[in-house]
This record gives sequence, structure tokens and C-alpha cells, in this order.
Amino acid sequence: MGTVHARSLEPLPVSGPNLSPSVDELETVEVEPETKQEVLENKRVVVQHVHIDGISRTKDDLLIYEIADVFKAKNLIEVMKKSHEARERLLRLGIFRNVEVLIDTAEGEEALAEGLDVIFEVKEMRRLTGSYNTMVGNNEGSMVLGLKLPNLFGRAEKITFQFSYGTKETSYGLSYFKPQPGNFDKNFSVNLYKVTGQFPWSSLRETDRGVSTEYNFPIWKTHHALKWEGVWRELSSLSRTASFSVREESGHSLKSSISHTMTVDTRNSAILPKRGALLKINQELAGYTGGDVNFLKEDVELQLNTSLLWDSVLSASLWGGLLVPMGDKPSSIADRFYLGGPTTVRGFSMYSIGPQSEGDYLGGEAYWAGGLHFYTPLPFRPGQGGFGDLFRTHFFLNAGNLCNLNYGEGPNAHLQKLAECIRWSYGAGIVLRLGNIARLELNYCIPMGVQSGDRICDGVQFGAGIRFL
Repeated sequence: MGTVHARSLEPLPVSGPNLSPSVDELETVEVEPETKQEVLENKRVVVQHVHIDGISRTKDDLLIYEIADVFKAKNLIEVMKKSHEARERLLRLGIFRNVEVLIDTAEGEEALAEGLDVIFEVKEMRRLTGSYNTMVGNNEGSMVLGLKLPNLFGRAEKITFQFSYGTKETSYGLSYFKPQPGNFDKNFSVNLYKVTGQFPWSSLRETDRGVSTEYNFPIWKTHHALKWEGVWRELSSLSRTASFSVREESGHSLKSSISHTMTVDTRNSAILPKRGALLKINQELAGYTGGDVNFLKEDVELQLNTSLLWDSVLSASLWGGLLVPMGDKPSSIADRFYLGGPTTVRGFSMYSIGPQSEGDYLGGEAYWAGGLHFYTPLPFRPGQGGFGDLFRTHFFLNAGNLCNLNYGEGPNAHLQKLAECIRWSYGAGIVLRLGNIARLELNYCIPMGVQSGDRICDGVQFGAGIRFL
């Protein structure tokens, strides 16, 4: 479930959640003592052959890209490091169940005295695999059943079918994923999907049937995603008591949009980072490529993390967004921003800040939200070095605002409106990190700046998800 958007009815991710260990948890090559490392670094070697055993479907040109750097090693330490890096790249392709590395002296008539052979022993995945797992979204859970055809044409392509049944959302989708040989970060995907979601804070039900194409590519230290999406949307009231404002939004619409996302992420972990920064900027333009929905949407996310004394971490986040309707029609309830809840401004009920009608929250066309967090180990460090390290003590201060703007007014009037009626909260609690999949929070919250119509959660509040303010 998206954190601030009304509609997060997206196809299931092509690659799924990142279940691999974080960079801090990866095994590194260590050679002790220092004198031995110096000897190995000074001893010149030549990698004469690289063998990959266990290949049946994978094409040679794909593998050559992934292991080419091993031939550049000039000493034994470099051979070990570059072989380890090549192993990680092979595993990243998602086509091998296991990859082992062996380094041996070169053999044969042309073997040199300083020559080495590097052998990768791999085990390819089956042609058809199935999976059953659970996924945690922002304050919701899902059961996911999947079928996958990995390495379809021998160059790490895959076709995936997934069915998801969740607490607020049910979806199924078919996707095709194709990476560029030699550069896995450059990839292309196509998705066909149907998603039905319920949004009780707005008394709204939405069904999306759509197709999307996406191209991901890196530029220097940034990652970019270009996406086109065509979706047929059906909105209806979730209950008989839905407000008239929600009922008049009911009906069908066709949205065709193009979007661009730029991401710079230097964090050591996406779930509970100890250091690094994140900058994410997203633009979406709807109506230019067809359909009857027209708008321009901007969304920005910034996060900074730094480690302090005694294994404590200070984290600051800032989010902001703007939706500009284009044409004669007003913006749709399905495209606006939503704010409030345990993953954004804590101490308020889920998406219960801002414009509302008869108890149904309608979202806003502009918002900002900020957070300041201080994480420390549990008092007295119970379970240190094991299960106890997954828990952190959490102190926080959140603030934000959500509203609609009159675009006939100037920027100063817009800033003044966003600065009025600021909701904020503070509190403390405990955070549990679930690997690199999600995190759970149990906080005691004290909401402040409450406005008429807001719903608050004064006291204990539980939150689960991936993306937190």
C-alpha cells in the first residue's frame, strides 16, 4: 500500500522484495596477518582460464560479461576479490540456485608458472518454479502465490505470474522482465495486471485493469526509471454511508500517463539505515498520451542518516508533493495525496488528515511532511549479537500538512496555506527490523495541532511497512 497516495494499485514487483543480505552483512575476503597480505599482493599471477561448470541453458555471451573482470586481476588478493564480485553478479541474475568458486593453479601444456584457473560451479534454476510467501506493505499484509519461468531464453529473462490476496488489496498480474547483458541495472519490463483495493478512510473501492512498460537505467550515481501506464479505473462506494463527494467520483475513467523517477540512494539499508542518504524525485504526466485524466504530479522524498555514539542513529526525513489538474476537470480522488497514520505523521489515524466530507477523507493536491528520529539499542542490550540486535528504541517528532491550492493565487499564498494548521506529534517506542523485507513499530504517540475533522490515535499505535517517514 502506498504511503501517501490514495491509489497504490500497482502490479506486483517484477523482482520482488530484496531478500539478499545488506552490504554490511556480506562476507568479505580477509587475509591475516598483514605481512601475509603484503606477500600475496606482491606476488604476480595471471588468470589463464575461467571455467563455468553446470551450464545447460544460459548463453555464453551473458556469462562473459559477468566474469570478464576476473582476467584483470594481477595478484592473488585481486583474484580472490574479483572472483567474489563475479559470484555476486552471477547470483544477482536470479538464474542460479547456487554458485561456488574454486581457484587452482593452471594446468595443461600452455600453463605458466604464475598461471591460475578460476572455476565457477553453478546450479541453474529449474525451468518452472513456484513460490508461496507473505508480503508486508504499509500497514497491510498479503499472501502471494507465484509461478516463474526464469532464464527463459538463456539471457536472464523471466516471465512471472503472481496472485496476491491481502487485507485491503487483491491483485494478479503477468510480467516479462529482460535485463541488458553485462549491465543488470539496465532492464526492461512489461506488466499486465488487475488490482482491486479497498480504502475505508475514503469509503472507496477501486478496480484497476492495466498495462505498463518500464525501462530502468543508471546514470553516474543515479538510478532512473521511465514508465508508461495505461489503466482502466473503476471507482465505487465501499458502503451505503459513503458521502456524496465520494459517490460523485464513482464511475469509469481511462488514465494514460508517462512518469520518470530519479533515485540516489547511498544508505546501507533501505529498512533501518544507520548511515547514508536517499533522494527520490518522481514526475508523472497524465493525458498527454491519451485517456480522459489530465494532470501533472511531482513527488519528492529526502532522507538523511548518520551514526552517533553508542550505536545510536539520528535520521531526518522530508517529503513533499504537488498535483496540478490540467484541463476543465478537477483532480480525481484516486490521484490525490493522503497523509496520516503510523507510517507518516504518527499519532493520527490512517490517511485521516486534510479535506474530508461526512467523515470520508478526500485527499489533497499538495502536501509536505517531515520527521526527526533518534534510534538507540535496547536498554542494557539484551540479546546483543543475536536476536536483540533486530530491536531498536525509537524517539520521534513528526509534522506535516495536506491541503488543496487555488492555482490562481501566487506561490506566496500557496506556501502560506501549507504553513497553516500544521499537524505534528511526538513520542517513543520500539522498532523491529524484519531482515531487509519490512519493519514493525510500536509507539506511544502524542498528537498535537489537531484540526477539526482529523482522526487521532492518542496513545499506543502499531505500524508495519517498508517506507516510513
